[in-house]
Amino acid sequence: MSLALAATLLLSVVIGLSLGLLGGGGSVLTVPILTYVAGLDPKEAIAASLFVVGATSAASSIAHARKGRVKWRTGLVFGAAGMGGAFAGGLLGGHIPGTILMIAFALMMVATSLAMIRGRKNKTAATHNSELPVFKVIIEGLIVGLVTGLVGAGGGFLVVPALALLGGLSMPVAVGTSLVVIAMKSFAGLGGYLTIVSLDWGLVAGVTATAIVGSVIGSRLAGHIPEAALRKAFGIFVLAMGVFVLVQELPAPANTIVVITAAVLAAAAITCRYAVPACPLRRVPATAL
Repeated sequence: MSLALAATLLLSVVIGLSLGLLGGGGSVLTVPILTYVAGLDPKEAIAASLFVVGATSAASSIAHARKGRVKWRTGLVFGAAGMGGAFAGGLLGGHIPGTILMIAFALMMVATSLAMIRGRKNKTAATHNSELPVFKVIIEGLIVGLVTGLVGAGGGFLVVPALALLGGLSMPVAVGTSLVVIAMKSFAGLGGYLTIVSLDWGLVAGVTATAIVGSVIGSRLAGHIPEAALRKAFGIFVLAMGVFVLVQELPAPANTIVVITAAVLAAAAITCRYAVPACPLRRVPATAL
């Protein structure tokens, strides 16, 4: 076994852990791992990630469902609406340069992470765990599905915010429900990409099996972590990965500017949070989701 393959399989555990614990982030990790560690072409990495994340999400959703953290009607309708958009996005993505796809992928991660860290604008709105209106779910599913297929993301980093921030579901239920949606849309997006690229199924199977092990661990931890902490951790994680991908894909000096800007903003946020009494970051209540 080569060092690159061993590293890929080891990191695949983290892919599953992310999906089981956060209900997303699988492709955020899988695409960079397959591109920068396993050495796959970006389009091949995106297609492979759709299978890995889809299969892992399906396995992890079972554990969440047993604990009552899956809203089946919302998940199935959202997933069905997203499948058409994901297939179309996969077809379109196969004709777009890999670098452009990776940059678009990173920018979407950054935007979504900021929304998760900030929380809903209406801080007083209570979360609920009832099924969401079908029409609203269909519209959100179509939009998220298109992005899913286009940039190779399983959609968790979009589905979880859609369910938690827009739909008002509690974070644990949004996580469990998102896994059903991710599985459906990932396989639809994969179908689009397989008309353009071919995959190393041996590598894909190995990564998938290892990721499923991580997802089982993550799903068992999901119900024991405070909701606000889980949301913020998800947002910070996605933000860090988005900045990393931008640094890898942008040419100099743009990538250097991204690093400097990210470092300055991070330092400012930490200083504000811990040293400024009137900092807005301190005023976000723990139940702000």
